[in-house]
Amino acid sequence: MASDENIDWGTCEKEKICQKVETLLKNVHSGLPDPLTDAAKCCLVKGDYLYFHYGCDGQDDRGWGCGYRTIQTMASWIYLNRSTVQNQTRIAPSLPQIQQALVTMGDKPGSFSGSREWIGTFEASLVLDYFCDVPCKVVHVRGGGAELEQVAVEELHQHFEKHGSPIMMGGDRDNSSKGILGVCTGDKGSYLLVVDPHYYGRQLEKTELQKRGWVAWKRVSSLDQSSFYNLCLPQTAAKGI
Repeated sequence: MASDENIDWGTCEKEKICQKVETLLKNVHSGLPDPLTDAAKCCLVKGDYLYFHYGCDGQDDRGWGCGYRTIQTMASWIYLNRSTVQNQTRIAPSLPQIQQALVTMGDKPGSFSGSREWIGTFEASLVLDYFCDVPCKVVHVRGGGAELEQVAVEELHQHFEKHGSPIMMGGDRDNSSKGILGVCTGDKGSYLLVVDPHYYGRQLEKTELQKRGWVAWKRVSSLDQSSFYNLCLPQTAAKGI
C-alpha cells in the first residue's frame, strides 16, 4: 500500500475520502509473470504509481468514471516519480476537479461540472497538462489486427523505452478506458499489460486483483478488431521525469 509520509494528499472536502485514497495500492502489476517465455521484446512502466478505480475515493462513478480513474493513475505516476512537485499540489485531481478544469479551459460547458459524462484520451491530455504540466501525444489507431499490431504496439514500445509512464487507451466500439502499463511482443503477436479501472468493491490485495483479471496481460488480437483506438501518451521525458 502507499505509505509515503511525504505524499501531499491535498485538501479533501470529506475526511473519509482522504482516508480511502490513502489506502490505494501501489504498483499492482508487480509479481505478474510475463505472458511469453521467449518474447523478442518487453517494455514496462518504470517507477511507482497508484491504482485508481471505480469508487476508490468514496464516489460511486460506475458506468461513467473509468476515464477519470485512468487519468488519476497516470497523474499519480507523475507525482511519485517527479524529483520536484512543481505546480502539482496533490497526488491526483479528484473527479470534480477534473470536470471543473475542463470547464475552465473551455473544453466543456458549465453543465459538465457535477455531471456523469465520461471523458476520453483527448480530455486526458488536457487534464494532465493542466494539473501536472506534462504534454501528451495522442495517437489514433484506425483499428484492425494489422494496424493494432504494427502502429499501436510500436508506439507503446517506443513510449515505455523513452518515458516509462502509464498510458491511457480507449476507442469507439470498445469505449472502456483502460490503462496500459507495458507491452510484450513475440513471434506470434503482442500482449498489452492492462490495468482496468472498472473494479468496484472492497479493497483487494494485488495478487487477488491479478487473479481476477483486473490487472492482466491481454493479447492485442483480443481487442475489438472493428473499433478504432486512441492512445494518450504523457511525454514525461520532456519534463525531465
